[in-house]
Amino acid sequence: MSRVGLEGQVVVVTGAARGVGELLARKLSARGATVALVGLEPEALKEVSARLHGDSDHWHADVTDHEAMSRVAREVKERFGKVDVVVANAGVATGGPFVDSDPEAWRRVIEVNLIGSAVTARAFLPVLIESRGYLLQIASLAAITPAPMMTAYCASKAGVEAYAHSLRAEVGYRGVRVGVAYLSWTDTDMVRGADQDEVMRELRQRLPWPANRTYPLGPAVDRIVAGIERRAGHVYGQWWLRGMQGVRGYLPGIVGTVGQREMRRFAPRLRGMRTGLVGAGGAADEQERSVRRN
Repeated sequence: MSRVGLEGQVVVVTGAARGVGELLARKLSARGATVALVGLEPEALKEVSARLHGDSDHWHADVTDHEAMSRVAREVKERFGKVDVVVANAGVATGGPFVDSDPEAWRRVIEVNLIGSAVTARAFLPVLIESRGYLLQIASLAAITPAPMMTAYCASKAGVEAYAHSLRAEVGYRGVRVGVAYLSWTDTDMVRGADQDEVMRELRQRLPWPANRTYPLGPAVDRIVAGIERRAGHVYGQWWLRGMQGVRGYLPGIVGTVGQREMRRFAPRLRGMRTGLVGAGGAADEQERSVRRN
């Protein structure tokens, strides 16, 4: 597939304050892209923007807020004249047994990861249609295979994968390409936050290779950048994830059988697990909602 040079392209990245979004913004900027950063932490976004190579700006917005994201889309268009690429990257996670989960945190994972991605696309699709641009939806290995203790995250990523595939068929004839990016456990604040819980960390370490590793962030983001340049339909942050597509139909049955054994092993240690959102991004989301309530 031919590549589209990033020089002069205007790229919007949500969840850009840290992790995948922050490094992606830096790598895109280094290739000549103009980057619009969107997230919940204005000071962190300002610092990221200041370190980028070329023109950039930042917007404070909750991706689940349609009015706010519509405003951001208008302002980005006014600021830069166009939008060529949107990367729907914002996401949060929580872990632990569903029966003991915090209903608000569980719902918030669905809201940010699935509904927030749809809100992002709804806000920016009009300008992407104008530019015949590209929407990249960040999904996960969790979209391909279910996992115990991750009901909200798996549901949100499976949902967002299906939504993006459906959207691809709707907007392709209007010149907009839609891609889905898959990442396994990658060295981000979210993964490190999940690993702070001893049970979650040990359960993940017992996964079969290569799913039991934490992968470095840089190579995964390089693959995402290459996918954006190709306007790829599928992007794989780790080489082996492509092969998972061919066996995904068998995975629910395997996980259902093996997962029962693992849950029985960990059952005495499940009480008292933290049930809120994990990592610095989760903390930022909880703080933002607390400010709104007060």
